[in-house]
Amino acid sequence: MIAVLAAVVSQAYPRVFIVNVYPGDKIYELEGHTALVVADSLSSTAYNYGVFDFNSPNFVYRFVKGETDYMLAAYPFVYFQSEYESQGRRMVAHELNLDSAQTRRLEEALLLNLQPQNRIYRYNYVRDNCATRPLSIVEKALGDTITLGPAPFEAQPLLRPTFRNVMRMYHSNYPWYQFGIDLALGSGIDKPISRREIAFAPAELDGMLKGATADGKPLVKATYVQNDVAPDAIVSGPTPWYLTPLFVCWVFLAVAIAVTWTGVIRKRLYRGFDAAFFSVLGLTGCLLTFLIFVSVHEATSPNWLYIWLNPLCFLVPVLSWIPKAQRVLRYYFMIYSVAIILMLAFWWWIPQSANPAFFPLMAATLLRSVFRAFPPTK
Repeated sequence: MIAVLAAVVSQAYPRVFIVNVYPGDKIYELEGHTALVVADSLSSTAYNYGVFDFNSPNFVYRFVKGETDYMLAAYPFVYFQSEYESQGRRMVAHELNLDSAQTRRLEEALLLNLQPQNRIYRYNYVRDNCATRPLSIVEKALGDTITLGPAPFEAQPLLRPTFRNVMRMYHSNYPWYQFGIDLALGSGIDKPISRREIAFAPAELDGMLKGATADGKPLVKATYVQNDVAPDAIVSGPTPWYLTPLFVCWVFLAVAIAVTWTGVIRKRLYRGFDAAFFSVLGLTGCLLTFLIFVSVHEATSPNWLYIWLNPLCFLVPVLSWIPKAQRVLRYYFMIYSVAIILMLAFWWWIPQSANPAFFPLMAATLLRSVFRAFPPTK
């Protein structure tokens, strides 16, 4: 990239590039990365809105809560380039069609963003990130709205444009990661989104810049492929089918059916099995409680899975061995069974997309709940 930039900086004012890096192999790299680069005859500076500090106080708790602070950092582009080229990731630079006044406004805005009181911002995975910030600051310099070209995602005719579906396209080889996202995030990421909103994913933005316009003219003057490797060059390969959440959950349903059938035959409840299973459901429900009622993450609420996964599941391990509590527990299982049946019956109309692996787990939950609500008599 340095050679490319050096060859195009002969004019009096700096050139500006949006540089997109394609997906890496870590879960926080799966949609890629974006930076702005300002280059003149003497230097090339990368402006990176994707910098965060793992060592900041309570980082993990704040991250889960959705209070993650990212910052803008400026440093020589050679360091940015070497980091991603050493990883073997595709890198594409788009030279923006800016005049001297627009370039000057952009530089002033970037320098203002770099001030200590301005450089830190509240990161939002889909609304305010390393791809959306460069677009917004370029628009301020242009004094006009950028109209993006078609997104690569739009070539998927069977998928509605939603944040969740865009994520799923880039997470296809990481099914357990998507399983966790589908648990944690509710119906807010299933709302239809605009073409501009699809650009939250840097790899999508890269394709959309090719046909982008502003003020009636092309936004991009020229495109340079810096690291000409496949877009998914270092993305992990597909997860073997026998290790996917869907297969594991179907196996668990088969185990639940076997346990229940044995319980019918032997007139046994197998309380230990239910105590372990419902404890896991209850722990997941506690996580959802935190995300729904405490976290400020995008679209953690409403989450319709809370009907199925909630802390009341802990009633099962707590009450199963208390003789006087068995009637209460049976009523709980009756009500819980009806709630799950209604949820499944109306899921088609619920504005939330479920991970396919959830359904065998829901079926196992319903099976055990009905069995415990109407236990076999000796």
